[in-house]
Amino acid sequence: MKKEKEEANKETRLLSKAFELFTEKGVKNTSIQEIVDNANVAKGTFYLYFKDKYEIRDVLIAKKSHKLFNDALHELRKNDIKTLSERVIFIVNYVVDELTKAPTLLKFISKNLSWGVYSKTVLKIYENTEKKEEGLYHLFLKEVKENNIKLKNPEVTLFMIIELVSSTCFNSILYDEPLPIEEYKPYLYDTIKKLIDG
Repeated sequence: MKKEKEEANKETRLLSKAFELFTEKGVKNTSIQEIVDNANVAKGTFYLYFKDKYEIRDVLIAKKSHKLFNDALHELRKNDIKTLSERVIFIVNYVVDELTKAPTLLKFISKNLSWGVYSKTVLKIYENTEKKEEGLYHLFLKEVKENNIKLKNPEVTLFMIIELVSSTCFNSILYDEPLPIEEYKPYLYDTIKKLIDG
């Protein structure tokens, strides 16, 4: 038990230090040696968990975006919002607001927000630690079915929504294009509503 805890701690340190270095210097300018030195682990230990620095980057993006969606779902459960489109808009608004407060995280995740919902990496990470029906993906599919919402392909609809949010909000938050984020939100939410409600 103690050994398992120690191993998990090493992986956590590697992830934490890699995130710090990637956001300070960029992935390209960060070496594996710097990551292991900062995490205070042997270089061989790195390769027990990750094949290269791009894999640790991908795991971090998946974990960070997954956490954003889980935090949003946690907040959603405190509110009494009835329709699926309004629930999805609540989640999106929460995620957008969090990314607006954390431009470093936004730049790191870049336009890969959907990895928090669809990534095989994140699904593998969380399959043993969480109930699958708790995630956004399962919540969306369940509500579409229970409420008899006529979507040709609910999985594709959710993917399109997240990709739309990811790519357009990145530019809106960082560069005010096509509009500053608060001015852009009504257009985004109207589009999401149409995608779900028809």
